[in-house]
Amino acid sequence: MISGHTQLLAHLGVPTESFKAPMVYNPYFNDRGIDAVVMPMGCEPADFAEFLPLVARLRNFAGALITMPHKVSVVGLLDEASTTVRVCGACNAVRRDEAGRLIGDMFDGEGFTRGVIRRGRAISGASALVVGAGGVGSAIAASLAAAGAARLGLSDINAAAAEGLAGRLKDAYPALEVVTGSNDPAGYDIVVNATPMGMAAGDPMPMPVERIDPSAFVGEVVMKQAETAFLAAARARGCETQIGTDMLFEQIPAYLEFFGFPSTTPDELRQLATIEY
Repeated sequence: MISGHTQLLAHLGVPTESFKAPMVYNPYFNDRGIDAVVMPMGCEPADFAEFLPLVARLRNFAGALITMPHKVSVVGLLDEASTTVRVCGACNAVRRDEAGRLIGDMFDGEGFTRGVIRRGRAISGASALVVGAGGVGSAIAASLAAAGAARLGLSDINAAAAEGLAGRLKDAYPALEVVTGSNDPAGYDIVVNATPMGMAAGDPMPMPVERIDPSAFVGEVVMKQAETAFLAAARARGCETQIGTDMLFEQIPAYLEFFGFPSTTPDELRQLATIEY
């Protein structure tokens, strides 16, 4: 039940049809008796720079979840950014402080690495390929580096984006080996599709799946369906896989803390969630 006291978490991005967060947060808020709601808002890129500061001025604004295609552009609208945001050049959570300033952080990468570690896979000393150097790919690369990865491969159709991310990673983690320009997954311990490929039926593979080592851990960020064609192909090779919504469940406890709500565990969120594909 939405009341005059309900706190609003605006979920900003397009297309909203792929959003899964409302089906995780809202059942949790209802179960805990928290008067808050996550509301999808299909804000177009041309309107975003004007819309975010306005929606943040609402009296019942609790914060905003930022998703594609706004994760990179939102950084320029922040008054204060976390270290992770500065390294990856992207942001997926915004709140307003007591002075009305917009504070941003990024949890996509933490959600991904927590999922890898929860499955008993080591990141420290490992090699990882991240295909896609946009908001989510940059965040995952930054978190893999922070978790101790020894070697990172970065690939993006926008070569300048990959090179820029590589430079920021090297500045922050001087001992990290970073290579760019190839989406060949051969030889990597961890392989990540951080592109939108897989959201639509018939999308091309983000990388040559036949080159993935069967021992590799393969992750996906697409949440439109439980298992993309890419993950199915990787699993057929014998790879352990992580679906896009796993990353969501792992990062939500950190989000809740950032917004000032009572936190929980990924397992409790899974029990309460009403995700549909």
